[in-house]
Amino acid sequence: MQDFSLYKKSKDLTGHSAAIYSLDFDGIYLYSAAGDRFVTRWDLKTGTQDKFAIQFKNTPFCIALFSQNTHLAVGLENGDMHFFNLAERKEVKFFKQHKTGIFSILENPLKNQLYTSDADGNVAVWNTISFELELFLPFACGKIRKMSLNHEKSQLILACNDGMIRILETEFFNLLHSFEAHSAAVTSFTFFPGDDTKCLSGGKDAYLKAWDLNDYSCFKAIPIHNFSVYDLLFISDNEFISCSRDKTIKIWSSETYSLSQRIEAKNGGHLHSVNKLIKIGAKSFASCSDDKRIMLFEA
Repeated sequence: MQDFSLYKKSKDLTGHSAAIYSLDFDGIYLYSAAGDRFVTRWDLKTGTQDKFAIQFKNTPFCIALFSQNTHLAVGLENGDMHFFNLAERKEVKFFKQHKTGIFSILENPLKNQLYTSDADGNVAVWNTISFELELFLPFACGKIRKMSLNHEKSQLILACNDGMIRILETEFFNLLHSFEAHSAAVTSFTFFPGDDTKCLSGGKDAYLKAWDLNDYSCFKAIPIHNFSVYDLLFISDNEFISCSRDKTIKIWSSETYSLSQRIEAKNGGHLHSVNKLIKIGAKSFASCSDDKRIMLFEA
């Protein structure tokens, strides 16, 4: 069994006054979106907010940097979509296409497209050059909490509230395949590093499942949390991280699926639901939580 280094908390970022739902990282700054209706930016060297902040009339549920980190997309709880030019510090487009909360935003740089998904099971396709809507796809599957692209950017994967994983091609957005992945909502998804045929999903059923997309077979299924698995992140080729509504972060071997570390409140972890994970270095990551805090961990 491989010996993994333990992750230790390096910084605790406080400043938001409500639950934090989303994070993104441009290599220097960490962006966060929270229930206090602010999107803010953090200098990770100092662990403090800089002067960049955007206040909204509704809660921002998710954010995503795009166009080589020059722009920021923000999706709100009421379905509003905002696009910002970061260099010019101004809003360039605002849309009301979605009618319910936006839960996932994903860029496809090869297509100059941005994908957004909402609580009703709709997916919108936006052009990142013109900022116009190209396509609106209704799947009537309930909340699409997570979207992912394979490494070739030729397939778009939807993690759906009806327990299904749907796979679309990114040329005409036809449905290639769908399969039942969890007994309840699929809440997280990620591909193995460098391998478009293997992926992990996490569900409201608290299970982790590993899939072979050659034949859509499940080759590993284990209960890894007590409640919904809200995010999955590969930190290296053989190590991944999970977080959950059960307030914990867990580090796993992707070779043996053995638990190497558990981070919780009693050892410096979060006090409430952990909503998002993001890689910020070769052996470092950030997490955010309903406890209004962002934590940085490194091995």
